[in-house]
Amino acid sequence: MRNGTAITEFILIGFPDIQGLQIPLFIVIFLIYILTLGGNGLIIIIVWAEPRLQIPMYFFLCNLSFLEIWYTTTVIPKLLETFVVARTVICIPCCLLQAFFHFFLGTTEFLILTVMSFDRYLAICKPLHYPTIMTSNLCLWLALSTWMTAFTIVFCQMLLLIQLPFCGNNIINHFYCDIGPILKAACTDTTFLELLGFLATISVIPGSLFFTTISYICILSTILQISSATGRQKAFSTCASHLTVVSLLYGAVLFMYLRPTTHSSFNINKVVSVLNTILTPLLNPFIYTIRNKEVKGALRKTMACAKVRHQSKNVQ
Repeated sequence: MRNGTAITEFILIGFPDIQGLQIPLFIVIFLIYILTLGGNGLIIIIVWAEPRLQIPMYFFLCNLSFLEIWYTTTVIPKLLETFVVARTVICIPCCLLQAFFHFFLGTTEFLILTVMSFDRYLAICKPLHYPTIMTSNLCLWLALSTWMTAFTIVFCQMLLLIQLPFCGNNIINHFYCDIGPILKAACTDTTFLELLGFLATISVIPGSLFFTTISYICILSTILQISSATGRQKAFSTCASHLTVVSLLYGAVLFMYLRPTTHSSFNINKVVSVLNTILTPLLNPFIYTIRNKEVKGALRKTMACAKVRHQSKNVQ
């Protein structure tokens, strides 16, 4: 146990070196947040409204979009507060709750992307058996498994974390409640929790990356065996969007965690965290729709139906 006064709140310092840019950044990030909610929400509505899109690939995409909406919501409102409030305070229970949802949803994202790569593997490498393997029951089971596995992994750690007494430094050099600064503020030895977090991290991130990589090795091998260039292009287009999202996510995470830790690199990590937390959820709807004729067709159909309903209402 360390001696010290018990603390009841943490202070998020965000980005203290951007004096004079707070208001422009607030406006930009707020607009990005609105676009993220709208873009991901639109994907869910389109898939729900268009029967042709109610297939496994888009079912998992809806899960990802739903996840991205809440993933950004756990972080961005507090980030926006750091731009307009000189001293951004968050109570310890609120901080722990934010950390729980941030890492729970982040872990779920890795697992869902892995399931999506498995779906693409079956669709391209086992096309004849795909309808009988990827049934609606299996899709539901896979989706529930990702959410429940991520919840269990993070919840078990949080059960231990909420029991810690806090009396150390209550300054968090980040724009959200990261686990590292929280553990540093604990009044007791946190070696076991740090080990548990390390084991969970190497299980989820390298583990999911390994299975995703194996899936895409098989996919690329199968695509290269297709004789016609048109066939190869068509097969690759079905997984190009997912591969782009995977590259962005894992690239950012590996950049943050596989470099030596220094003060300057930590500041760079905060910038990368902003990109990973804000830009990736914003880009996902565009990445999955810009090259997808089915989604774009369903979007045009939905907008046309909405326009007809609006005109009918005006006539009445």
